[in-house]
Amino acid sequence: MYTAHHLTPLGTVQITADDEFITSVIIDPVKSDAPTGDHSLLKLAIKQLDEYFSGDRKVFDLPLQQPGTIFQQDVWQHLLQIGYGKTISYAQLSKQMENPLAIRAIAAANGKNKLWIIVPCHRVIGSDGSLTGYAGGLRRKQWLLEHEAQVCGQGQVKLAL
Repeated sequence: MYTAHHLTPLGTVQITADDEFITSVIIDPVKSDAPTGDHSLLKLAIKQLDEYFSGDRKVFDLPLQQPGTIFQQDVWQHLLQIGYGKTISYAQLSKQMENPLAIRAIAAANGKNKLWIIVPCHRVIGSDGSLTGYAGGLRRKQWLLEHEAQVCGQGQVKLAL
């Protein structure tokens, strides 16, 4: 397992990888002075995150694998289909997944996503347009949505209908 710590506009992230896949990108709860790992996947993830934050990248192209149930994997795959600068409600996501009664389970799976920003769980909001729970904190979720809206030239973020 390889680990890197990288400073972003939203704080330090911890990136982990194995020999083949990026396995997590999470907000590092503890400031770490640990040296950044020297692995090609870690370097690629850092490069792509920097491009995202500079507004030059809208889609990540990284080999990803995080542990989870079949249901969680399905939710995360659907999150990858939400376009940059777009938002969707949990209810809309449950309909897309053809499981309209699974809103809470979808929200729970969304909260277990360990590939912060890359699997864009921040693009899921409440049906009323409100920002709902986010593992990185609501201020980070708001910042990410505003960043994407600004890069797209949309101004305010609105719920996609």
